[in-house]
Amino acid sequence: MANPSPGNSITLRVAAPSSFTATSELAAAVGAAGAAITALDVTESHHETIVVDVTCNTTDDAHAARVKDALNALDGVTVQHVSDRTFLMHLGGKLEVVPKVALRNRDDLSRAYTPGVARVCLAIAEDPAAARNLTVKRNTIAVLTDGSAVLGLGNIGPAAALPVMEGKAALFKQFANVDAWPVCLDTQDTEEIIMIAKAMAPVYGGINLEDIAAPRCFEIENRLREELDIPVFHDDQHGTAIVTLAALVNALRVVDKKLSEVKIVVSGVGAAGSAIIQLLKAQGAQHIIAAGRSGAIHSGEKYDDEHRSWIAANTNEEGFSGTLHDALKGADVFIGVSAPHVIGEEQVASMAENAIVFAMANPTPEIDPVIASKHAAVVATGRSDFPNQINNVLAFPGFFRGLLDAGASDITPNMLVAAAEAIANRVADDELNASYIIPSVFDPHVAADVATAVANAAHANAASAL
Repeated sequence: MANPSPGNSITLRVAAPSSFTATSELAAAVGAAGAAITALDVTESHHETIVVDVTCNTTDDAHAARVKDALNALDGVTVQHVSDRTFLMHLGGKLEVVPKVALRNRDDLSRAYTPGVARVCLAIAEDPAAARNLTVKRNTIAVLTDGSAVLGLGNIGPAAALPVMEGKAALFKQFANVDAWPVCLDTQDTEEIIMIAKAMAPVYGGINLEDIAAPRCFEIENRLREELDIPVFHDDQHGTAIVTLAALVNALRVVDKKLSEVKIVVSGVGAAGSAIIQLLKAQGAQHIIAAGRSGAIHSGEKYDDEHRSWIAANTNEEGFSGTLHDALKGADVFIGVSAPHVIGEEQVASMAENAIVFAMANPTPEIDPVIASKHAAVVATGRSDFPNQINNVLAFPGFFRGLLDAGASDITPNMLVAAAEAIANRVADDELNASYIIPSVFDPHVAADVATAVANAAHANAASAL
């Protein structure tokens, strides 16, 4: 991406000659190098020199190096040190375990641990359901991955996936007060993952599957849902689908089009793409073409996995068999959950009037959103440095909060729809516009609204089952 991002933020400690123009000269040099300054702090002042911390957003490591060189090129200026603010945030990890009860004396210890804790153990042994009220189980989620499909980075393994899982756990706590913990497994064997998840399930009130490659993720989720009595939610599938539906509902309001009438092209038929298509179909979308690496999925082709077969049987009713680029001609909506730069300006220009482009590949979208906005009426990405961020954090914290509050063990389509509607409804009619179709991830009401909607749907399910 060409735009400087907080994800590539650096702080340069700079020694410069002491003068009234020193900071403005530093700022001008950083700006001329294409970085976005966010702070200038004078940390030391001497009779001949000052030391300034210059904080700015860059595009990548090479850009950061150019900023450093630009400052060093100024007369009398020396860059003493460069700190990567993203790496600093991750030093030592982003999580810790903090006791909820004080252990001040022998009396507290005797109740929190031995001998008193034995009475609680026996109560749970007699009634296993009591564990939900007497342990961390009632509020704890496992964020489980095998590291096989991390962000847009691919199969980078469990250790490299850990920073993402830590981040998810931090978001659970920040936005919905759900205690979550990373579980990064050093295996990509489907049966082993299922076995391990089942073996550790007694500790957790739910399992959030994360960054597991398709089609393995489908079987893992289906099996665990069948064999466990706690909810299992694959965020890359259902979290993405929920937020995409919410954003599309509001984007269609902006351009005054109906879901049942628009032509939708989906790039990517993995976990996210499949779930998005299923949820859109459930909400009444009639004209969907899904495209993988080899082109459109259609009923005239045989596919090895059941999910592509389902897509072939339930979309693309006209049997279009061309490329993604050809499919976009005249399309009203593009939804990308695939790879960087798979479409260009020409393809967006070929879409219908008042087109909608959701380029959600992370960290680099399917098309530069600035370019897409030249032709599309509404543009959204998965990034935080552009308007209309379609981010799973709008869904999964509140979704699990609702599941835990309701004591639900199953996840149903009406829960997904209820969550999407709750998110969409956070944007009021007088707020809705092409640059604001989805609420901010920092909207304090989103998680609570989603939790309430999901809990109500769970209670309705339970009532109908009686």
